[in-house]
Amino acid sequence: MSDIIGTTSPAISPTTSTSGLPTLQDGFLLSLARNGSNNTQNSPGNGMGSTSLDSALRKDSVGVPNQERSQSRGSDTDVQMSGHSHNNGNGDRSGSLVSPTTSRKRQSVDGVEYPRRRATIACEVCRSRKSRCDGSRPKCRLCIELNAECIYREPGIKLDAGDKLILEHLSRIENLLQNALPSPSHSHHGASPTVSAATGLSDEILMKSTLNLAAINGQQIGQGTWNNTNISSMPKVHSTPALNLLQWPKISQLVSRPYGPQHLLQLELSRAPLQLNSSLTLDLSNTSAYVSAYFERVNVWYACVNPYNWTSYYRTALSQGFRSGAESCIVLLVLALGNASTRGSISRISPDEDPPGMSYFSTAWGLLPSLMTRTTMMSAQCMILSAAYLFYIVRPLEAWTLLSSTSMKLQLLLSTNPPAMLPTADRELSERVYWNTLLFESDLLAELDLPHSGIVQFEESVGLPCGFEEEDEEPVVGGRDDLWYFLAEIALRRLLNRVSHLIYSKGTSTSITSLAPVVAELDYQLTQWYESLPIPVQFPHSRVLLSNPVQTVLRLRYFACRTIIFRPYILAVLENEKLGMDVTVRENCRKALEACIRQLEHITEHHAGHMPYLWQGALSMVSQSLLVMGATMSQNLASLLPPAEQMDIMFQDVIAEVERYAHLAPSLRLSAEIIREAEDRRQIYLRNHNMRM
Repeated sequence: MSDIIGTTSPAISPTTSTSGLPTLQDGFLLSLARNGSNNTQNSPGNGMGSTSLDSALRKDSVGVPNQERSQSRGSDTDVQMSGHSHNNGNGDRSGSLVSPTTSRKRQSVDGVEYPRRRATIACEVCRSRKSRCDGSRPKCRLCIELNAECIYREPGIKLDAGDKLILEHLSRIENLLQNALPSPSHSHHGASPTVSAATGLSDEILMKSTLNLAAINGQQIGQGTWNNTNISSMPKVHSTPALNLLQWPKISQLVSRPYGPQHLLQLELSRAPLQLNSSLTLDLSNTSAYVSAYFERVNVWYACVNPYNWTSYYRTALSQGFRSGAESCIVLLVLALGNASTRGSISRISPDEDPPGMSYFSTAWGLLPSLMTRTTMMSAQCMILSAAYLFYIVRPLEAWTLLSSTSMKLQLLLSTNPPAMLPTADRELSERVYWNTLLFESDLLAELDLPHSGIVQFEESVGLPCGFEEEDEEPVVGGRDDLWYFLAEIALRRLLNRVSHLIYSKGTSTSITSLAPVVAELDYQLTQWYESLPIPVQFPHSRVLLSNPVQTVLRLRYFACRTIIFRPYILAVLENEKLGMDVTVRENCRKALEACIRQLEHITEHHAGHMPYLWQGALSMVSQSLLVMGATMSQNLASLLPPAEQMDIMFQDVIAEVERYAHLAPSLRLSAEIIREAEDRRQIYLRNHNMRM
């Protein structure tokens, strides 16, 4: 990859988008830009180049005055970027990303390094006077000098100025969507309909084209007892799952029987339990290679194992003979995931062969019962790593069972020991375990009708990770504390959940006209997410194949989000072909279809995310394929697609890929059968309607 040219923090002040709604620059993106460079070192293994970050230091958090930032962060960690540039001797200006060791210091513009500054929890007096509080208990120094009552806010509220603006404007956007946007029942009564000069379609037709995306044919998903009002969390009732598309006009003709998301869940519920072979030999001869593989290829996705105290963990596990304790369990799970990462996608491994790493996982599984009864962050960490391996072997419900238990532990721990009150190392681990739990759960809730655990209620009180602190011991060889992907995924997952809330949640029923500002705003936020990515992980929009797996996965996730933002316009045209002549509707349909094709045209790109996203990726392939298949059955939409022969080849590649996954899970077997039947019936439909060119 070309040399990194530096990163800057995005502005966090609100602006106004073309939709007329307040724009939202997610605080997670702000933290991503601020934190990213602190937590990745230059390594050929991750495909990242070198960087100069002095400009980022000079442009600290555009849009927020320095004094305001220092006082508004409260208990939030003050995260800085550090780095330097140099000449490599060939006349090329380059720099090296700071290592995890040196990342504990930040560098001023003149090159002088000084210790990383951490803000304390400010008392009310210091906040009102805009003075720096030393955080002393029961009284800070200023309150002692003033003989004033020293009152601290409730701990655990880690919101900086950007986060507060986000929450305020999320509420404003939600109110606008509920109150300001016209509903079909109150649209243009008694007025003469205007006519679009571009299409000849009247506004009345557009307004009457009402979409109820949350209840197509009564198919809804979502259950649970927790009252979810956060639009950045997955709604309890929504219609985003892949198989909901089978209720849409034309697409419903591609299958011979009705299907829905509940069919996938029933298949997984009736699945034979996981059989673990306790007689497998625990081979410790390759532990060094598997540990290195874990930190080079796996920890980037989950970021929940500290490379700086790994040696002490391993020594403790070795002294216990890997037979007891959280350290033993963590080491075994790292070996399991590291071993798995050396073999590529599990879809390419023979069904007769044990999955790579199974011997380590089986041994770790035997330790879990005792750890599950402990309410500690390390036991929760063990369960997160176990869930990661279960996702790798495509056991989504078993992973959900572990995550539900993890969620209960975390909610108790976070209630009794707020992260802001924890020592730095403990706080960092708790933040990473929390966000992993929330991300895993959101991905599952996006496709399966599962109860919500309620873990999202702590989202505002748990900060973002900013880097493990170095310890006295040397880090594991090859160990890196990469946070760029993890932070980017947190921000994108929140946006995906926001899309589900604003477009696909229960009760969402709006006209094409009133949908436009919502879609424009969400698309703007997706663009802001992309532009805020640090250069090493900011993927190109071109169709070039990428060697960096992080960039590849983020690009696929970007286009998946773009698809569901614009997907309602495809439904509108499938319901009313005349809408395909409207310029705006047609352009938004083009954006949705282009995003679909970008995920399908090079189907093997999905192998880059085989560790965290194989199951979700397979369902995404099915979803995008069904959408494009439906488009080929519409005269107006088909004209937006590449030539028919190219589409046929693409669909055959998708079918072959999904069929390779069929043996891994019954839900994927059904998905493969559906997509195969859909293509056969599509070809028949096109021939019968003389739509084959």
